[in-house]
Amino acid sequence: MDQEIQEQTEKDELSKDILVAALKLFADKGYFNTSLNDIAEASGVKSSAGIYKHFKNKQEIASALYTWITDRLSVSIDDIRRRNKKSPEQLREIVDLWFRLAEDAPEVMKFIFVLNINEFLPDEKPIMESPPFIKILRILHGGIRAGEIDAVDSQLAYCHFFGIIENTLKQVLTGTLLKKADYYQTGAWTAAWAAIVKK
Repeated sequence: MDQEIQEQTEKDELSKDILVAALKLFADKGYFNTSLNDIAEASGVKSSAGIYKHFKNKQEIASALYTWITDRLSVSIDDIRRRNKKSPEQLREIVDLWFRLAEDAPEVMKFIFVLNINEFLPDEKPIMESPPFIKILRILHGGIRAGEIDAVDSQLAYCHFFGIIENTLKQVLTGTLLKKADYYQTGAWTAAWAAIVKK
């Protein structure tokens, strides 16, 4: 029994190593420029054949990453919504989270904002229809109803607000903006909030 538990633990750890390696490679080289051999080498698996013990193919790895990332973002947004009642406070914390992740986990943010996920995961929901982004739309809708945000469609409010935030982060993540993300955070927040606040 102990042997089985140890083997399963080792298998789970190796699966995680494969996902972490794939995420970094996808973020750095792109999905289509990353091979299973690249992932095997970066994760310490002896060959691409070793990957097949954990995942059927590269697309399944990408799908597992999509689920892993969106699940964790969804939990983080739930926590933010529990801690803050008003939409401006919730949005401010989400922006803080986005900018913090751009520094601490840039591969995650590149996966979301730089890679075109629908090109290689056509069967997954578009990122805007995933749970964390639906929750953000609900925050915006709540802010519109409460009179904190301008009375526009919540999807349009998302475009006005997060268009500024996401484009700023995308420019940082791709190296177009040369300073660290936190350098741009206050300005991005101020511009984004001014675009949607109820006048």
